[in-house]
Amino acid sequence: MKIALINENSQSAKNEMICQNLKAIVEPMGHTVYNYGMYTAEDETQLTYVMVGLLSAILLNSGAADYVVTGCGTGEGAMLACNVFPNVLCGHIVDAEDAFMFAQINDGNAIALPFAKGFGWGAELRLQYIFEKLFSCESGGGYPKERAVPEQRNKKILDQVKAVTTKDMLTILKEIDQDFLKTTVSGERFREYFFANCKDAEIADYLKTVIG
Repeated sequence: MKIALINENSQSAKNEMICQNLKAIVEPMGHTVYNYGMYTAEDETQLTYVMVGLLSAILLNSGAADYVVTGCGTGEGAMLACNVFPNVLCGHIVDAEDAFMFAQINDGNAIALPFAKGFGWGAELRLQYIFEKLFSCESGGGYPKERAVPEQRNKKILDQVKAVTTKDMLTILKEIDQDFLKTTVSGERFREYFFANCKDAEIADYLKTVIG
């Protein structure tokens, strides 16, 4: 699985610590982490939580990533911004129980973490426990097990509803403010990671025209 890590500007100073703990848990499982930044508060590209939502959608809809780990101060803004877009199902995750139940019941493809609220002693341990419960087993299995069938049915219904209520990603990229889009995809390692992993030629070609 290709897992993308994205930090917005208010919590960018924690990027290295988050990335290290994510890699420590998921790389032994065979997953690969792509750190899209922000890497420091002084990065030239300043991502807001709304840009985090757009970037997450670009990565997931193009196949450049299979899962997105992101967040903001409370995690709420990043979650809302992610869920605006098609084919993105982002959960607000505070602890390991949240992570396990979101994976098993909701079978999403992105999480938003609170990187400021309650982020004191033991924060790195909490992250590790969250990542362990999120990625250590196949998602969508249901919890508790006797609820698996209706939960899986509801997830399919949710996907169908979202397909009706959102535009396709390429249309969004063409209609969204182009300066906003260009800033979103101008991160230090975006070109390196995205174009090597993107599976959607139309999205890739359009973003090449945007980046220039």
